[in-house]
Amino acid sequence: MSDLKAIEGARIFDGHRWYDEAALLVELGYVSGVVSVDDVPANAERIAAKGAMLVPGFIDLQVNGGGGVLFNNDPSLQSIQTICAAHTQFGTTALLPTLITDTAAVNEAAIEAGRAATETRVPGFLGLHLEGPHLALSRKGTHDPGLIRPMDDTDLSRIVGAASLLPNLLCTVAAETVTPQQVAALAGAGAIVSLGHSDASYDLAEAAFDAGATMVTHLFNAMSQMGNREPGLVGAVLDRGEIFAGLIADGIHVHPASIGVALRAKRPPGRIFLVTDAMSQTGTDLRTLTLNGRTITRADGALRLADGTLAGADLDMIDAVNFVADRIGLPFEEALRMASLYPAMAMKIDDVYGHLASGAMANFVLLDDQRRVCSTWIGGEKVWSA
Repeated sequence: MSDLKAIEGARIFDGHRWYDEAALLVELGYVSGVVSVDDVPANAERIAAKGAMLVPGFIDLQVNGGGGVLFNNDPSLQSIQTICAAHTQFGTTALLPTLITDTAAVNEAAIEAGRAATETRVPGFLGLHLEGPHLALSRKGTHDPGLIRPMDDTDLSRIVGAASLLPNLLCTVAAETVTPQQVAALAGAGAIVSLGHSDASYDLAEAAFDAGATMVTHLFNAMSQMGNREPGLVGAVLDRGEIFAGLIADGIHVHPASIGVALRAKRPPGRIFLVTDAMSQTGTDLRTLTLNGRTITRADGALRLADGTLAGADLDMIDAVNFVADRIGLPFEEALRMASLYPAMAMKIDDVYGHLASGAMANFVLLDDQRRVCSTWIGGEKVWSA
């Protein structure tokens, strides 16, 4: 059997433009190109695409769990495998298992699990997202206030070490509890630093951006809002061109009107991209779950603690894509970029992720004409099929 595959029969979007009557060439897990069906090499294994559209695989930078597993509750290699597999049915081909605020011991276990996932090449594993514990109590959200604390030298050393072990590391911190010097040290070690769960002023956010932070976590949620005399963290990220921002697009975390305003206001080249903030319920029919000993209830499209606080999201990537296309009114191509190219750009991995140009990882999704996932492919291999 040839190492060269030609996926044909679907309209192809490579992240930049559409191709009709074309085939995606895949060799040894990477894209060789997009060619006319008449120009498919004779030695290629021709595979009929079962779907109307072939699009870049989705990249989710904030995934707390899936398949009945919450990463905080079991920070292990097996959990990472389960979480990555659970999200493939929704078109996600690369993700960051996310550990929210917890103890130092749990953080160390999560980093070790990430190292093991890297060594065993778990399909879909992109790295880790450490969301906390160095956050602002005033914007704690669902994070356990008893575990939130400023960053000390031991914490900094642990994260810097993790950055050298993992293919990608994203850290969410608050500008109030992490100094510009610590931000610079994290960025210098190769971590992507994101501001979140923060009541930072515009000036404090600017100082963190100047020190090396390049992202904001779940825009609008758990952060200082934009006012007429104090732009806050929301205003800072919209005004600062190079800064990226994740967005939970479910119509619950952020009002559709606010999403539209933010998309129009965001200064480029930094972009707003989609995240799910998914918990263990993704891919299951679970109605309740537990985090740090507290019960989270799933109802009416949301996940909430007993006091009504949102606790992650009941969202998957294909639903987020369709939400911003249908409810916000974005062109479908732009919605797809928000789930693929833009998160890859935010993580500085868009040389091989987030698109289907020649040389990219052959991570793609086949959708039907109703924009439902038919199959998901990672490295040119089918990992899920409806």
